Amino acid sequence: MKYYFVSMRLLRRIALALAGIVIATFATSRGALADGGQQLGTTHVFIRSGQVNADFTQVTLPLFRGTSHGQTVYYVITDSSDTADAATRQVNYAPKLANAKGTAAVQIVTVVNGVVDFPATVDFSPVRVLTPGPTGFPPASAQPGAVGEPGYSPLIQMPNGVVLNAPQIARDMNGDGRIDLQTEAADKIVALNTAAGLVTYLLTPGFYDNRIVHYASFDSSSQVAATIEDVTWAPNLDAAPSAGDDSQVSAREGLIAFINGQTGASNPQRQGLTSALLDGLSPLQTLEEIEEGQSDPGFPAYSPLWDVHLAEWTPAAAAQGLNTRQPNFSTELSLVAQGLLTGPGGTPFNASGFIVNCPPVILEPGK
Repeated sequence: MKYYFVSMRLLRRIALALAGIVIATFATSRGALADGGQQLGTTHVFIRSGQVNADFTQVTLPLFRGTSHGQTVYYVITDSSDTADAATRQVNYAPKLANAKGTAAVQIVTVVNGVVDFPATVDFSPVRVLTPGPTGFPPASAQPGAVGEPGYSPLIQMPNGVVLNAPQIARDMNGDGRIDLQTEAADKIVALNTAAGLVTYLLTPGFYDNRIVHYASFDSSSQVAATIEDVTWAPNLDAAPSAGDDSQVSAREGLIAFINGQTGASNPQRQGLTSALLDGLSPLQTLEEIEEGQSDPGFPAYSPLWDVHLAEWTPAAAAQGLNTRQPNFSTELSLVAQGLLTGPGGTPFNASGFIVNCPPVILEPGK
């Protein structure tokens, strides 16, 4: 596993936590900020082109037809680096995506008669294999159910220079004009209607700012993470700048994933990757920033490219029963500052060297 230094922004936040003021300051400042997305009471819908079901477990998104190597592929659009384009498409505005231009994390596409042609595509035919390890995480075996070709990335640069998050979710590999959901489509697809141009996709719950957020997970640069999330393995995403950097020159934003939180499907304190493997449920990861309450609405810190920081409770924290479910990124940084959380195996808490592509769809009301 690769490890990188924590960004200056995270270091500053940890330092504030050590001073004992970060949580109160963070909560106060966020409450005064303008909201993004679409406000429905106190629920925020970010990808406004989609329709979310009643229990927030699925989203139906517009489905687009493209081509790759002469084959038909289907994709969705969830984010745009351009504010006007994002508004027109009714998707997330993520200007940080433009920082990935010129790297292997972005495919440069062509458009012919409105149809996007991708240089690389995805093989959806593998059978996903995930076997828990002796303690859950890391798994004993992990084979993702979808693998990007060399050169594949969900990020595409359009002819006008705009970068879109446009993950491919199906491919007509045999050219029969139909999509076999078992071998030619992403595992998280619930329903696919190519004639109507609609796809229904499973959502994953996590946390943001003490609230439940539901996001659509599409890709990861890590084979293990792609298998756990049941998404496309896209190693080229690692080229997006830069691990451990969540500044305005980065294409990434932070995410904390607990390794050894409590387990048990009915346990209200359940959280983490070991629980995901043993309980078959979401790891309940924590997002640093989404397109809501931005400190700089003109250039949101949000990016769908989550720079994963693996976090491990120390034996002392677990022995004291402090390893409870955590729903707030800043609070988790304060736990790092107190020495209760570390990186894997007691190593320093840092970026872990891989990305998950998980655009948020809806944010539930606060308690």
